[in-house]
Amino acid sequence: MRPSRVLLGGVLALCACAPKAPPLTGEIAPARIPDTSLPNVHQKIVFDWSFSDGEYRAKGDGAARVASPDSVRLDFFVSNGMGGGYARLVGDVLTIPSEGRVHDYLPPVPMIWATLGRFAVPPLPDTSARVDGDTLRVEIGRNPRWRATFASGELRRLELIDGDRIRERTIRSDDRHVIYERTGAHRSLDLAVVRIDTVPDFDASIWH
Repeated sequence: MRPSRVLLGGVLALCACAPKAPPLTGEIAPARIPDTSLPNVHQKIVFDWSFSDGEYRAKGDGAARVASPDSVRLDFFVSNGMGGGYARLVGDVLTIPSEGRVHDYLPPVPMIWATLGRFAVPPLPDTSARVDGDTLRVEIGRNPRWRATFASGELRRLELIDGDRIRERTIRSDDRHVIYERTGAHRSLDLAVVRIDTVPDFDASIWH
């Protein structure tokens, strides 16, 4: 087979894996993004998780220690005592000091914030918005571009669109279930919240 045909086949296969982004619907609206700041308290979010990357599978439990305005520590524990690891995110700086596969589990920084309901994408020109009832859809940038969906002021979906394809997305069906997908790579992280506790200040050592 000719190399050009092999390359074309690979491109078509990649496009087939990533779903096509539908056009924005609804009435044109001012691009006023809702306030999605973290709650002004310290929270410990306990969750179950499962990760899939091709044939590799892992699952376990974990915790997110969240401090307003922009800090979170994420701990992952693998089922059956198979290890784990942690990461720290402060603003847009992600640090993963532990060994293991935590780096593989985690989505890009804007998608991590989206799992917590915080809208934090890089500043880009060309913002457009459309509203349909209590649903607001906002697009930022050109190619690639970010598309955020808000329902009643809460972030429910964040997508990274390249060309006409959704390459990555975080879907918050509600505050208890979140899924991140890297569509073309068949990679996903599924989070099911077990409980959310308001707690006193965290020990400063968890950020170092």
